[in-house]
Amino acid sequence: MPISAANSFKTRDKLNVGAQPFEIHRLEKLETQGLTRLETLPFSLRILLENLLRWEDGRFVHADDIAALAKWTPGVEQKEIAFMPARVLLQDFTGVPAVVDLATMREAMQKMGGNPKRINPLFPAELVIDHSVQVDSFGNVNAFGINAELEFQRNVERYQFLRWGQEAFRNFKVVPPDTGICHQVNIEYLARVVCSMPNGNQLEAYPDSLVGTDSHTTMVNSLGVFGWGVGGIEAEAAMLGQPLSMLVPEVVGFKLHGRLREGATATDLVLTVTEMLRKKGVVGKFVEFYGSGLSSLSVPDRATIANMAPEYGATMGFFPVDNETLTYLHFTGRSQEQIALVEAYSKEQSLFRADSTPDPAFSDRLELDLGSVEPTVAGPKRPQDRVALKNAKASFTKVVEGAPCKEVSVKNNGDGFPLSSGAVVIAAITSCTNTSNPSLMLGAGLVAKKAVERGLQVKPWVKTSLAPGSKVVTDYLQASGLMNYLEQLKFHLVGYGCTTCIGNSGPLPEPIGAAIKENNMVAVAVLSGNRNFEGRVHPLVRANYLASPPLVVAYALAGRMDMDLTSEPLGTDKAGKPVYLREIWPSAQEVEATVRSAVSKEQYRKEYSEVFEGDARWKAMPVPAGDLYQWDAKSTYIKMPPYFENMPKTPPALADIHGARVLAVLGDSVTTDHISPAGSIATDSPAAKYLIAHGVKPHEFNSYGARRGNHEVMMRGTFANIRLRNQLAPGTEGSWTLHLPDGEEMYIYDASVKYREEGVPLVVIAGKEYGSGSSRDWAAKGTRLLGIRAVLAESYERIHRSNLVGMGVLPLEFKAGENRESLGLTGHEVFDVAGISSLRPRMQATVHAKSADGKLKTFAATMRVDTPEEVSYYQHGGILQYVLRQMVS
Repeated sequence: MPISAANSFKTRDKLNVGAQPFEIHRLEKLETQGLTRLETLPFSLRILLENLLRWEDGRFVHADDIAALAKWTPGVEQKEIAFMPARVLLQDFTGVPAVVDLATMREAMQKMGGNPKRINPLFPAELVIDHSVQVDSFGNVNAFGINAELEFQRNVERYQFLRWGQEAFRNFKVVPPDTGICHQVNIEYLARVVCSMPNGNQLEAYPDSLVGTDSHTTMVNSLGVFGWGVGGIEAEAAMLGQPLSMLVPEVVGFKLHGRLREGATATDLVLTVTEMLRKKGVVGKFVEFYGSGLSSLSVPDRATIANMAPEYGATMGFFPVDNETLTYLHFTGRSQEQIALVEAYSKEQSLFRADSTPDPAFSDRLELDLGSVEPTVAGPKRPQDRVALKNAKASFTKVVEGAPCKEVSVKNNGDGFPLSSGAVVIAAITSCTNTSNPSLMLGAGLVAKKAVERGLQVKPWVKTSLAPGSKVVTDYLQASGLMNYLEQLKFHLVGYGCTTCIGNSGPLPEPIGAAIKENNMVAVAVLSGNRNFEGRVHPLVRANYLASPPLVVAYALAGRMDMDLTSEPLGTDKAGKPVYLREIWPSAQEVEATVRSAVSKEQYRKEYSEVFEGDARWKAMPVPAGDLYQWDAKSTYIKMPPYFENMPKTPPALADIHGARVLAVLGDSVTTDHISPAGSIATDSPAAKYLIAHGVKPHEFNSYGARRGNHEVMMRGTFANIRLRNQLAPGTEGSWTLHLPDGEEMYIYDASVKYREEGVPLVVIAGKEYGSGSSRDWAAKGTRLLGIRAVLAESYERIHRSNLVGMGVLPLEFKAGENRESLGLTGHEVFDVAGISSLRPRMQATVHAKSADGKLKTFAATMRVDTPEEVSYYQHGGILQYVLRQMVS
């Protein structure tokens, strides 16, 4: 897409890198005009400022926007701006429905008299298939091959569809399955750091930026790349040339000094940072790291920290470009020309950090001495609930208070063993937080080596898995000789994908699963991922702990969570002597020496030279042809959604909501995992009934994530999480509600159908932090398709609130100090919402709630449609409808 800035501030200039000239927008020229002091502006806002200069068009970006951002100071009133990312990153769970929507828009464009080929990504869009592999087989050398084969069998329709998309759409590339995960492929290969793009007969250089359809897109902030996770809805709009409307955020500075002490890892650091920032409160803010401590952290260490920005609540966890960035680009095999451009551009634009760089001005600050970080886990059900390793036993003891203490005998694979609450039944070295970090992965290998040499074995009830984020990891594990030791402890390769962290942990061995279920045990998972929400990792596992890869190996050896790994032995050696964790924990020098000897840039160059090729299965798939997709009426994976059915060329006037009923009353911290269909499909659920009616056998159900391209499945699975507690149906857990006014208990989907037949609009009532967790577009799409017109909550997670607006659902927010309880709302009332017809950003609505006895409660709520652009999206019924109408007209 050509860049044609108005250049009001005359910042367009030349930069020569070697013999190659580039056009740039020189930030220093704003300084010479007295508009800014670059050294006081946070690095993240400097990149945003360049973006506005480059995209100034008088429509989305105005000169006043540029001047306001240039003059930014802490505490200044937030201003709405339009940010245009350079590219879009997708993973397959969110990417498939995005491509389905684009294919559907082509159909709608043709029906409305337009050219369907105009529906096309205008910027590079790169999709990595990484969310579909499941750990069905584990603990053996054939596990990877078996899981890959099963993945293809389950997902061939989806993969054929993506291959069609790669051929039909310009600027769209697909990284095939069994290659890597989007975030690791992004930092190791896709990230440009500084982009160069033809603009007429010139090359334009500008900072790399992106949005991604996964909340952990922030991992790339470790390279100084500007971007974050959005819902698939916003990503689709960005691909079609629509900027992201946003308020200039507060920027919280996080100062790091010193260096990590012996025994502490980058995982321990990020769990500490997550705890600190959650306590601070950084939702909707940029976090920017600064200070001399950055020089002691490699880019992989920084990536571990940046990855978990969603867990600490920030929009970004940003690290500026510095010498460590250049070292990493060289280390991962980037070209010398690209590295030279990154260095020259960053230094020329005051985007390059050194220890001598003056501290920018920040909205708020925190500080951490890296030397104070200690070995840590986080759990049992929130990433911010950090527990020092030395206190993990005592902490877990409180978790199991009141749980059955019964110990039962279990037999599995010829082994007999006792099982009780506290047993670690899943130990997963899983993508994506830590597997891009060679120090952590090789550290796990060294722990395994020392454990094997002392004669230790993993406990027989532990399901082990190794799921790296790229093939480079297995290359250097093999080169170091450590893969052999991991495999002796049954940490065999199971796939290159997200696996356990997104709920693709696969089934537990039947005897173990049965013992847990029948005896109501509190079973435990220990994983090196970033998400441990209740019900996410495995439906039978109630306590989930995040830990570094070396600690995952240690807990697999221990087999229990109610052990103090700092003082109790993991087991006994061949001579009967106790073996302690401290005895098999590698020193920092050992790890560093192993990284130096085992990891090479040739490994990165080899693997990424073939990254888009795929294996024989991928290459052999038949690919549908044509600009319009040939929809298969029999498909249960890919269906054309109804978003554009009977859509008029002009949107109808906004109307208030009348006579709405409550579909669900929910508490605090309801995550998108609770709302959006995820994990396995229960055999008695509405989604299962639909699939069975269409000839799908239960063992062929696959997961909700794999069926995101079929709205019929997804709307039936919305609010179907087994741990959801709808207070409208007290005493239930899962997808239950009451149909009102008759009070009949039924599935949420079935109730929504009944209300639709009755012509009754719906609302949801919730508490604080509604929609926290992963960016899931189906949490908003499913909400809309169920007939929910509005959500009334105490507060929202940033991405989910935006996605609701993007689907034409109104986010309403209680006034500060008010909530459902204080207002005496039960959910049995009939609701009217007045004020929508004259909607403006953050305008107050008047809500009337009438109870069965005729009593009326009236209160104000804020309509969280935050910007003028969002008002436009809502008026059109959603962002996709808005974009389509713009393109047709």
